Amino acid sequence: VQLQASGGGLVQAGGSLRLSCAASGRTFGSYAMGWFRQAPGKEREFVAGISRIGAMTSYADSVKGRFTISRDNAKNTGYLQMNSLKTEDTAVYYCAADPVWVRLRRSESDYWGQGTQVTVSS
Repeated sequence: VQLQASGGGLVQAGGSLRLSCAASGRTFGSYAMGWFRQAPGKEREFVAGISRIGAMTSYADSVKGRFTISRDNAKNTGYLQMNSLKTEDTAVYYCAADPVWVRLRRSESDYWGQGTQVTVSS
């Protein structure tokens, strides 16, 4: 499966952005998908994940209550709605997919999209 992330940009603190991850090549609904981010000088970290049909979601503590992950398998697209953005959310955001939830959650996915930059200004 090929993934393409989009929707990043520059936003003021307290603002919102919605990231999209468009999938092609194989049945998107066969894959759990997730969002990860990497800030300058830091390791990549898990942000949010969603199971193949969306029945299960998982969030990093730092984004709980502010970010919402969702997916539309009919459109082969996943989303990350980010509200109440903070300066510490500034990072390159990546989407990933894997048939196995645990592999995704452990950042062991074989399928990654290119990153999209999110910059939150104070």
